[in-house]
Amino acid sequence: MKTALRPRPAATAPFATQPLPGPRSLVTWSLDPAAYCSAHEHATRSDFARRLAVLTGCTYAGDYDERQPYATAPYFVPSNTVTDAGLGQAMGIAGVHDLFGGVVPHPFIATKAITHPLTGAGAPQPAGWNPRFAANIAGSVLAGFSCFSRAEARRAGRTLLGAGVVRIKPVTATGGRGQIVAHSADALDRCIDAMDEADIASHGVVLEENLERPVTFSVGQVVVARMVVSYYGRQRLVRDNTGEEVYGGSDLTLVRGDFEALLAATGLAPPLRHAIDQARRYHRAVTDCYPGFFASRTNYDVAQGAGQGGAWRSGVLEQSWRVGGATGAEIAALESFHADPARAHVRASTFEVYGPAAVPAHAIVSYQGVDPQVGPLAKYTLLNLHADSP
Repeated sequence: MKTALRPRPAATAPFATQPLPGPRSLVTWSLDPAAYCSAHEHATRSDFARRLAVLTGCTYAGDYDERQPYATAPYFVPSNTVTDAGLGQAMGIAGVHDLFGGVVPHPFIATKAITHPLTGAGAPQPAGWNPRFAANIAGSVLAGFSCFSRAEARRAGRTLLGAGVVRIKPVTATGGRGQIVAHSADALDRCIDAMDEADIASHGVVLEENLERPVTFSVGQVVVARMVVSYYGRQRLVRDNTGEEVYGGSDLTLVRGDFEALLAATGLAPPLRHAIDQARRYHRAVTDCYPGFFASRTNYDVAQGAGQGGAWRSGVLEQSWRVGGATGAEIAALESFHADPARAHVRASTFEVYGPAAVPAHAIVSYQGVDPQVGPLAKYTLLNLHADSP
């Protein structure tokens, strides 16, 4: 994703090479000002930023303004994953303590396209593609292909149709939007023919085995103010104001520590333990295969359900290295751990309710209003400090 923003001119050197004396500002950062950002997304990100400022000891300074003479490099809460490592460095983003989100060396790494292999060695591919990644995550994802031309998408789709039903996924859409299930070659071709060839060449399209009645787990980790918090939980689907089935929130267990701390918990059901391990392997593979990647906020969606012939299947669907649907719970847990250093775990649930909503009095509300595009929407978190051990 290209950005119209420029790093603030420095009198002597970029932020990344300047000392960082004194308190920092914390700012939200729209990476693509020309792209549409809904009112609810902007308001939610601003709410999260205010709370992160308290946790990090920063001064909340609103939206990033390149004309503002910041004394030191701000702490950023970007709208998306930073896909230009050079820009990140110029803005002073050198590591996980400089942003709530992530940095990747190539744009495709921040999309669903990273998750699956190409159809073959001669298939079109974006700059920076590392075929070793697919080998490293084999067994941690569902069967599928990432394609960068219509011809390759048709070829991949027919391969997958030989084993079952195919799900066609736009690589930049969120919340499950825009996905189509094809049961035949004719349906596959109609879907692919309706796509823009230039868009496929630029961003790619994913074709993946379809699961029946899947359960989707969220497995993630945040690093803020020297605290590391990891979590697992299940997602919920709801109908939005148009009737489309979309992400509606998650029920999460959050613990101090990394992914190993999650796996050390006793009593985890085998499918859940498997999902956590798949997410951990995926995260490790990104770090190993794409130097320059780092993230202070990671979230991996892992789907489990019935594949072809009813066989049980499990795999990471996609990753998120930016503010996301689980962030309300992530920040609530960070606040709880910050307030009580002895606390080891909490449970929290996030909700995205479309239409009229009766928000509980004790909810932590990140947004409630009528968005001009999506209509009535409430987004909030319920924190359970008295949950049993994970």
